[in-house]
Amino acid sequence: MQHSRLAISVAVTALAFCVAPALSQGTLVTNDPAIRRAFDAIQSWNNWIVENQISICEIPAPPFREQARAEEFRKRMIALGYANARIDAAGNVIAERPGKGGGPTVMISGHLDTVFPEGTDVTVKREGERLTGAGIGDDCRGLAVILALGRALNEAKVETRGTVILVANVGEEGPGNLRGVRELFTNSLKGRVDQYISVDGTGFGVTARAVGSKRYNVVFTGPGGHSYGAFGNVPSAIHAMGRAISSIGDLVPPAGTKTTFNVGVVKGGTSVNTISPNAEMEVDMRSESLGNLDQMERLIKAAIAKGVDAENARWPGARGKITVRYDTIGIRPVGPVPQTDSTPIVRLAVEAAQALGERAPVGASSTDANLPMSLGIPAITIDGGGRGGNAHAAGEWYEDGPAGYKGPQWALLLVTSLAGVVGRTTP
Repeated sequence: MQHSRLAISVAVTALAFCVAPALSQGTLVTNDPAIRRAFDAIQSWNNWIVENQISICEIPAPPFREQARAEEFRKRMIALGYANARIDAAGNVIAERPGKGGGPTVMISGHLDTVFPEGTDVTVKREGERLTGAGIGDDCRGLAVILALGRALNEAKVETRGTVILVANVGEEGPGNLRGVRELFTNSLKGRVDQYISVDGTGFGVTARAVGSKRYNVVFTGPGGHSYGAFGNVPSAIHAMGRAISSIGDLVPPAGTKTTFNVGVVKGGTSVNTISPNAEMEVDMRSESLGNLDQMERLIKAAIAKGVDAENARWPGARGKITVRYDTIGIRPVGPVPQTDSTPIVRLAVEAAQALGERAPVGASSTDANLPMSLGIPAITIDGGGRGGNAHAAGEWYEDGPAGYKGPQWALLLVTSLAGVVGRTTP
């Protein structure tokens, strides 16, 4: 079991065990004795990390119902030496590890919520090395990494220049609309965070660019009536929605940056023999480009107006007309200036993975990092190591494999490199 030492040797020289000077932030820290101790500790109690991943996952945390999991997470952080662990107004768990001065404040978080509704069976099942359970990878793995990082920093007595803030946040998944990180960056910790890392999912990828989104529940309303007696005298809300969906389906997204649209949920009506007075559909639009996203929204709304107008025009003598209302489900922002592979925090994440003998592909997604990116704060999302699949499905699974511990090691190396490590004269 020499994976951690062997991988680190790729990135350091024969001076690796010599006395390390005080290191500035933004430099990959591989030759500090405390970091080496933390790496070895993480590998030695890897089973503890996985057990935490399982047990925290068996506490239900459906959207807007993360309280029980949050309180348990807070208790575990206190047990690891974070007496200041607290829960803020939104329900986020926050634990701070003060720095020695001279470094940036770095926040790292995993999200508490899952996509699964209340009443979902959250029992984690073992089949050989495979763990199967609701949210076991997304994001119970991220929460386990935060716990492992918190334990390793304290037990190895790692001294950072900048403050490290460890968070378990609420509201990352769709309905939550990033409410947890919104609270952190616009209220409870506003102006305090210089660098941000989200740990979300499994593997060894880096999300460096934000895919913004706009999501609406579109409500169609009309007078309604009997399917036979009122035929021709009232327009149908469902028919208007159908015409709108047909128009949306014919749309061509703006050119350039990938831009998508989807009608994901439809519902409405009263009975088979009622001209419907109501109908609803949920629409999703996504892009890395704010301009494309705004243009796609205009196209969608024009298509919906076209469908409504067509239904109303179908019955010119009808009493009443179909009207439409937009209720916002969620808006996920796009960064003002897209990050690239050469952005310092992105480059450092890739280098840290390479120091562990891993390749970290860089891509785009919609994560908690969207919010700080939109505020101009350097931010990324990293995977938590291991491997997994079927995220957001009942059969979601995770396998730790022979080197699952590298996920927490990656988080440790990245956080300490960003915050800066105070040099030591003794191991």
